[in-house]
Amino acid sequence: MITITKTKKSILLGMMALTFGLNSCSDYLDVQPEDKLVEEQMYRNIYDADAAVIGVYGKFMALAEKNIILNEMRADLMSTTRNSTPYLKEISEHNVSANNPYANPKDFYVVIQNCNNVLKNFDMMLEKKRFTQEQYNERYSDIGAIRSWVYLQLGIHYGSVPYITESIENIEDAKNISKYPRLPFDQLLDKLILFTENLPYKGLYSVGSSLVITIDGYNTAKFFINKECLLGDLQLWKGNYQEAAAHYKNVMETGTRGGTDTELYNTYRVKFAEVITHDDLAVGYLRYSEQDATTLINSNTQGWRSIFARDRDLLWNSEWIWSLPFENNFAPKNPFIALFSNKNGDYLVKPSQSAMDLWNSQKQSNDIPYDARGQKFTYNIVNGDPVIMKYLYSSEAVASTGVANTKGQWFLYRAAKLHLRYAEAANRDNQQKVAYAILNNGIRRAYTPSPAPTDVTDVQQTKLPFPYDFDARMGDYPSYRGNWHRNDGIRGRAFMKFVGAVGDDVITTENNIIQEDALELAYEGNRWEDLVRIALRRNDPAFLADKIYEKLSKEGNGKASEVRAKLMNVNNWYLPFNW
Repeated sequence: MITITKTKKSILLGMMALTFGLNSCSDYLDVQPEDKLVEEQMYRNIYDADAAVIGVYGKFMALAEKNIILNEMRADLMSTTRNSTPYLKEISEHNVSANNPYANPKDFYVVIQNCNNVLKNFDMMLEKKRFTQEQYNERYSDIGAIRSWVYLQLGIHYGSVPYITESIENIEDAKNISKYPRLPFDQLLDKLILFTENLPYKGLYSVGSSLVITIDGYNTAKFFINKECLLGDLQLWKGNYQEAAAHYKNVMETGTRGGTDTELYNTYRVKFAEVITHDDLAVGYLRYSEQDATTLINSNTQGWRSIFARDRDLLWNSEWIWSLPFENNFAPKNPFIALFSNKNGDYLVKPSQSAMDLWNSQKQSNDIPYDARGQKFTYNIVNGDPVIMKYLYSSEAVASTGVANTKGQWFLYRAAKLHLRYAEAANRDNQQKVAYAILNNGIRRAYTPSPAPTDVTDVQQTKLPFPYDFDARMGDYPSYRGNWHRNDGIRGRAFMKFVGAVGDDVITTENNIIQEDALELAYEGNRWEDLVRIALRRNDPAFLADKIYEKLSKEGNGKASEVRAKLMNVNNWYLPFNW
């Protein structure tokens, strides 16, 4: 029997390899494969298996900066600054040179090679009964899902890539087309869906797993990829909308499966504002002073801004599905301070004028003429510069030692993204009313007739089969509290006027959803893939090309028209596969 003390000691060492940059648990996961004797010594028991998992995540974290740059700078919401390198300008202008480090696919294949090596050795461990079938299923599926995530990113950015699922002698062989032919993106999606849907375990690490503990205030459960979210994304890219919605709905219902009432009604529900306490993740103003813009709740512990600043408490857990931390004074180093800050960093990127104009064109429920998620929370004007703030709230303070605080997060998946992706799938599956409710005012309000009845027994619910079944009843005569009664919709939580109408067609609803992706999720690593996915789905390159043109044009970039013409050819969306 595994003792708690031994388990915690083992995982503490492993987590230190991830969070604090120790090399002991990950050195053997380097690019070159080891001889059989070394592998036998490194894969002896469950503790070695856990160290292997953590080692992969340590390598994976090296992709953080590249992931944000490729998915944001290539799109329309992020722009270069006076300090930007020529490489960043190449990314923004879609004119990438062969030696551009942001476009080098090798870093992705380093992670893939580590995954392949670990998966091979997990098979060996299972065969030799070095851990149980259940332990194998959880760890194999986790690493397999990470590999699929990395391949999805490769497909999005490079189009045709080699799909390698074996541990190879030399990573440089990935460039050899005769050995590993390039697989077109659509065929790659087929491979990824087949592999990921057939993983033996699709849940989170089980309660009591040696990989799920609390260290220095961090519960490690949210360190690991959510496989249902990944499967939802893969199916959404493929156009299997009901399958995508089903995977997303499984995650949206996480709080339904046991737990306290707070977890049941709040977990991943995008809940309404607490207008008295403001102990929430919503855009809000002081009660009875909602018309006064100066009463906006704007702190690290209350309201929408706190999504990116608060400690990992119950509210944090109600929003965040997957997030990896950077810690002070330890590798891997937080790359985002140098990238975004004009006080403690190099200020290499900023919000584009297009992005700022989009936020400023919105109207709040109190008629204040801008979206507070923009200029108040996502970016600020600091010493005259527009500065992206989402990644800086944890690091702007100075530690008690006088040393700059370098804490931060790599934001990978949260409830708002889950809801918007679900709404996108539902809309394409001809469930426009459900999509409208999730986007705008929440299930309860969208499904309450006017005038509202006293008895809500037969309303405030969708009455649809899974994955479109929602019960948001909140009534007192008789008393009902459906699981979704606190859901307020993305724009409802953001205190925004609603867009569109329940009866809008698929394209209009989709346009509203993709615009909301920009307003809500900017700089979280989603924008380029959102534009590519919609443009491919519609066979409409102009959907993407026009947005990039607008960004460059508003900056006075003389190449704007040239870039638009280039992006009207889908083949020019993809980066050169060079390293």
